[in-house]
Amino acid sequence: MKYVIIGNATAAIGTVEGIRSVDKYGEIVLISSEPHFTYGRPLISYLLLGKTTEEKMNYRPRDFYEANNVTAMLGRTVTSIDKNAKAVVLENGDKVSYDKLAICTGSRPFVPPMEGLDTVEAQTPFMTLDDAHRLAGLLGDQKDKDVLIIGAGLIGLKCAEGILHLSKSLTIVDMAPRILPNVLDEYGSSFLQSYLEGLGMKFYLSDSVAKFSTPNHAIFKSGMELDFDVLVVAVGVRPNTGLAEEIGCEVNRGILVDTHSATTVPDIYAAGDCTVSHDIAADTDRILAILPNAYLQGEAAGVNMAGGDKVFDQAFPMNASGFLGLHMITAGSYDGEEFVTKTETSYKKLVVRDNKLVGFILIGDVDRGGIYTSLIRDQVPLDTIDFDLIRQHPQLMAFAKAERAKKLAQPH
Repeated sequence: MKYVIIGNATAAIGTVEGIRSVDKYGEIVLISSEPHFTYGRPLISYLLLGKTTEEKMNYRPRDFYEANNVTAMLGRTVTSIDKNAKAVVLENGDKVSYDKLAICTGSRPFVPPMEGLDTVEAQTPFMTLDDAHRLAGLLGDQKDKDVLIIGAGLIGLKCAEGILHLSKSLTIVDMAPRILPNVLDEYGSSFLQSYLEGLGMKFYLSDSVAKFSTPNHAIFKSGMELDFDVLVVAVGVRPNTGLAEEIGCEVNRGILVDTHSATTVPDIYAAGDCTVSHDIAADTDRILAILPNAYLQGEAAGVNMAGGDKVFDQAFPMNASGFLGLHMITAGSYDGEEFVTKTETSYKKLVVRDNKLVGFILIGDVDRGGIYTSLIRDQVPLDTIDFDLIRQHPQLMAFAKAERAKKLAQPH
């Protein structure tokens, strides 16, 4: 059996490990347009911050490809898939045949139309290791650059965290009325924004850039004008679905897959940020571009490609982040009955619906967040546990004895 995987990030690595859990000897070819060894993309902000190194960013040990007998074709781009010949076509016309194919193509930066954007030379997105290198080069080491970041979502804020200490000033603009609108509720956004403003970041919300009148001058829709030296466009991402769409895979914003990570085209699977998952917390189908889901979906793809049987049906949104000393974990849906605790340094919200925990926000004090996450993932009925105790002091003692024994027996 010959397996081809397009991609080299979390979902692709999950696919390799899924295949090898079933098939120790089949040929695996991994093709990635990025030239780098597999690395943790969320760590690029910490690289700029000086909290990690490129070696420490490796997602797996350096001998990963060799140890798993993987032929890694790095710095090569798949331009099309010939599903009839069962081969992928590379940028130079070469073909690589497959018996089973996994599309783990992730996403790309979304750049909205802005007049004059093409005249701005000192600009970059912020998604890849190469983007981080470019940004570091644009900033230099003199701390004399005024930076404008378009986008106050996770990518924009993580970029801001990484370069605040390298910038003379840092301004973030977003059309949304608050920061992290897809991750936090209104109070959580306000809490985090106040913290970041205290560190020197400036925010202009419910606003956007109308045009760049010169390569270093932005005019906002509100009429405000701003000079800058470096521009980061971090508005959002779009799934890379083109290869799948061209061969007839069903696509609705992302590639549609079943619980075995199979697409609608035989012998072709997909996983990660390019796919649509069923969100068990909100009971809806949507793109969930987060690492744990990408890995588990990739692992399921690999197992099933190799003839095993693995289901991934526990997807839900989850983010664990830190912003310059302030830690945060969020998960699930915020639609339901709320249990809220606020202090000067922390914010906690648990959301309950239909006798189950469906979501939570922890900012500041994030201890025991894993307990809440497991309650959502396992869809534990709350009347089978001491939820009052868990709300105040999450700990295993709140679970019924049999459930506690089961959890303690699980590998961590």
